[in-house]
Amino acid sequence: MASKGAHDEDNLSLSLRIENAWADTYQFYLFENFWCPSIHFQAVNSFKKEFQAKDSDIVVASFPKSGTIWLKALTFAIVNRQRFSSLEDHPLLSSNPHELVPFFEFIFGADDIHGQILHLSNMAEPRIFGTHTPFPSLPESIKESNCKIVYICRNPFDNFVSAWNYFNKIKPTIVSELTLEEAFELYCNGVMEYGPWWSHMLGYWEESIAKPDKVLFLKYDDLKEDINFHVKSVAKFLGCPFTEEEENNGVVESIIKLCSFEKMKDLAVNKSGMYGRGGIEKKNFFRKGENGDWVNYFSPSMTEKLSKIVEEKLSGSGLSFKMCS
Repeated sequence: MASKGAHDEDNLSLSLRIENAWADTYQFYLFENFWCPSIHFQAVNSFKKEFQAKDSDIVVASFPKSGTIWLKALTFAIVNRQRFSSLEDHPLLSSNPHELVPFFEFIFGADDIHGQILHLSNMAEPRIFGTHTPFPSLPESIKESNCKIVYICRNPFDNFVSAWNYFNKIKPTIVSELTLEEAFELYCNGVMEYGPWWSHMLGYWEESIAKPDKVLFLKYDDLKEDINFHVKSVAKFLGCPFTEEEENNGVVESIIKLCSFEKMKDLAVNKSGMYGRGGIEKKNFFRKGENGDWVNYFSPSMTEKLSKIVEEKLSGSGLSFKMCS
C-alpha cells in the first residue's frame, strides 16, 4: 500500500505543468518555478524535507552541463589531499567523480531512503555532496547551517551546445534526435533540466553576494582561463588553504593534473560502465571541455537571439559572461 507521503507527491505531480524532457524518456514538472525531471521529483521533495545538514558539509552545486564533474573532482581532491597524498592510488583514478561526490537527487531517489539517511549520518566528515537543485529549493538545513556551497555555471552559449550534444547521446536509440533548432527554442524558453538557466544562476549568484562566506560562485570559463588561481580560491573558501610548503612542492599543480579533463577522460573507469538512475554511460560525461565551441553550431540569428535573452535576464544583476568567439 502506498504511503501517505507518496500519495501526496503523486497528487502534487498531477497538478504541475508538464513538458517533455530533451532526452524524451521522462518529463519535466514545473515545480517551485523550476523544471524538475520527473525521475528526480520524489527525490528532490524528500531531499528538501529530510536532509539534515552539518556545519562541516560541502555542497558542489551546478547548473547541468556546466563543468559539474570537473568541480566535483577538484573539490574532492582539495579537501582530501591529506588522506590521499599519494597520487598513485588516488580514488579519482578508480572511481568516477559522481561516485565520490554523490548527487542528493540520487541519494534521496534510492528505494531505501531511510537506509540512505542512516548512511549519511555515519559518513566521514567533511561530507561532500553534489546537487543541481536551485538555491531557493534547497533544504532549510543547508541554508541555515554553516555548510559551504561551491557553485559552477557556464556561459549560456557553450552550456546549450554541451547540453544538446549530451542529451542526444543519452536518449534511447528508438527516439529521434532533438534537432539543434528544437533544443534552442526550449533553451531560450528556459526549458531544460533544473532550468530556467538564468534563474538557476541568479539564485546562487545573489546568495554569493549576500553571503560570500556561504557560497563561492565560479564560472567554468574562468576556471579554464586560470585554474591555478581558482583551485587556491576553492581551498581557501573551504577552510583548508594550501600552505606555502604545499605550493612549493607542487601540490596545487598535481591536483590540477589529476583532475584535468584529458586525464579523467582517458581513465578506464570513465570509459566504460554506467552511472545513475537513468543508467548513463560514464563516457558520455566527457565530450570536448572547450570554451567557444558554440561558434561551430550557432547561426547569426541564434547568436543574436540568445545574446538578447542573456542581456535581458541578467540585466542589473552584475552577473556577466565573457564570450569566446
